[in-house]
Amino acid sequence: MDKFEILKTYFGYDSFRDGQEQLIDCLLEGRDVLGVMPTGAGKSLCYQVPALLLEGITLVISPLISLMKDQVGALNSAGVHAAYLNSSLTPGQYRKALEYARAGRYPIIYVAPERLTTEEFLDFAQNARISMIAVDEAHCVSQWGQDFRPSYLKIARFMERLSSRPVVGAFTATATREVQDDIVRMLELHSPRVLTAGFNRPNLYFAVQAPKDRYAVVKRYLDTHREESGIIYCLTRKTVEEVCDRLRQDGFSVTRYHAGLSDGERQKNQDDFIYDRSPVMVATNAFGMGIDKSNVRFVIHYQMPKNMESYYQEAGRAGRDGEPAACILLYGGQDVITNQFFIEHGQDNEELDAVSRALVQEQDRDRLKKMTFYCFTNECLREYILRYFGEYGENYCGNCLNCLTQFETVDVTEIAKSMIDCARSCGQRYGINVLLDTLHGANTAKIRQYGMTENPQYGAWSKEPAYRLRQVLNYLLLNTYLRTTNDEYLLVKLTEKSRLVLEGQERIQIKMAREQEQLPEEKRKKKRKVKAASGLSGGVFTEEAQKIFEKLRALRMEIAREEQVPPYIVFSDKTLVLMSVQKPKNKKEMLAVSGVGAFKYEKYGERFLKCLKKSTES
Repeated sequence: MDKFEILKTYFGYDSFRDGQEQLIDCLLEGRDVLGVMPTGAGKSLCYQVPALLLEGITLVISPLISLMKDQVGALNSAGVHAAYLNSSLTPGQYRKALEYARAGRYPIIYVAPERLTTEEFLDFAQNARISMIAVDEAHCVSQWGQDFRPSYLKIARFMERLSSRPVVGAFTATATREVQDDIVRMLELHSPRVLTAGFNRPNLYFAVQAPKDRYAVVKRYLDTHREESGIIYCLTRKTVEEVCDRLRQDGFSVTRYHAGLSDGERQKNQDDFIYDRSPVMVATNAFGMGIDKSNVRFVIHYQMPKNMESYYQEAGRAGRDGEPAACILLYGGQDVITNQFFIEHGQDNEELDAVSRALVQEQDRDRLKKMTFYCFTNECLREYILRYFGEYGENYCGNCLNCLTQFETVDVTEIAKSMIDCARSCGQRYGINVLLDTLHGANTAKIRQYGMTENPQYGAWSKEPAYRLRQVLNYLLLNTYLRTTNDEYLLVKLTEKSRLVLEGQERIQIKMAREQEQLPEEKRKKKRKVKAASGLSGGVFTEEAQKIFEKLRALRMEIAREEQVPPYIVFSDKTLVLMSVQKPKNKKEMLAVSGVGAFKYEKYGERFLKCLKKSTES
């Protein structure tokens, strides 16, 4: 078989997505690659397809047990023999898997980086024909990445000990230019083809809110999306427990995940989510890497994460099937303080020396600042994300809260002057909240202790709503009319641009919302329907198609329970939507549906055809 036959037979697709074919061709030619592709862009196919064409074994180095189990399960379900080697196996299971691997049973083997330097695995690897090494979540090798893992540093040493060097492919969803360079260097890639497929995912809707009652926002959202699966991310274990308990009390089917739970409970809860027994997961960032659940329709960040890389990776777990999905971030000022504490007292980089750890902390503070700016901006949220990763597009996406909100341009030059003068006259010694309280005329112990009641700007804007003052200060920080120090105190400092405002050489105009609508849900639903219809190759998703889809989904759940696999392993939501619209009547038409390959048709095709026939006749 050639690459196209492999793609259709095992994976059910007729053509490759952007970037996939170029990376596959390079690997088949023996050239190293680095693929930076957004979540849902099909990174795994870039090494799975060549693995089935190359002679010998492909080793996939993966950081998490859940990721390995998920991908191995999907491959076996598609008719590809694959295995994983990690700490979840008993010694007997591990030896049996190695025995089968030596016998050439598996073209693809997933392995944890910690296993690479063990004697038993090294003995196998040095005597096996390893044709390719694929490094998944490759950003973990970089200490400048958001998930640095010292165990990834073992990969280059492992490859040196093999009898011959295989071709190497490195893959990640989120990597700045600095992290990309680090991946190439640390993995010792040989003149690699570096391909960035683009970070934009048009199917995702982005919103940032700063509500007084975060839980009320979440409950309201879940009330109107009861049929959907989603993830709610929290910064701390305590918040996970609180949110999960309240949602259960309010009648929602939810589960939880954080590092404080036992291994057994974490695994059970994860399975409940993946198998749709509990469609909503409340979790810390310990959950999600490698979870290939395609029908996640929303990701809500209950609190702001510590950097854009983490945010986009976590938010990107929504809509992996390409269908519309929502990414909502609930922001509060306390989130910054919590993340600062994690940066100062985190245990992530204990293996680094003091100098390197200090550099990483400084970088982390800078990334937290840029994450905070994302929560401030009134410009297109998608454009902000893309610009962070080095891409530039239009300044209007039409599918984020800011683009769907009515703004008016307001001249705030006088407020800006007061803010800059307040920072200057107090010797640039205080932070954001002290400045805002001073301008608003707050009579607190801290303001009196700092002598800010004597500041010439004290109470100058006491009648201006506090949220508008914060909005102006956020704008000044975002556009470098002011800056904050890159340490835990975040003192407000003047910049070269400050003088232009103070001397009247530059006026400040900002966009302010005309109405305090936090989440224009009806607008988003209309947009979503348009996108859902335009994204289908077979026609418009009508009410009739929706009814057929629900029947197909019920059949999929029945099959998933029979085979004890996650429902999306049978067919993705997107494939069921296409079946509902295209209504195939025979094998040829069914095989023309994207996501239906020859192997899966033999397993499930006739049952779905019968269901479609019954649904269209009723």
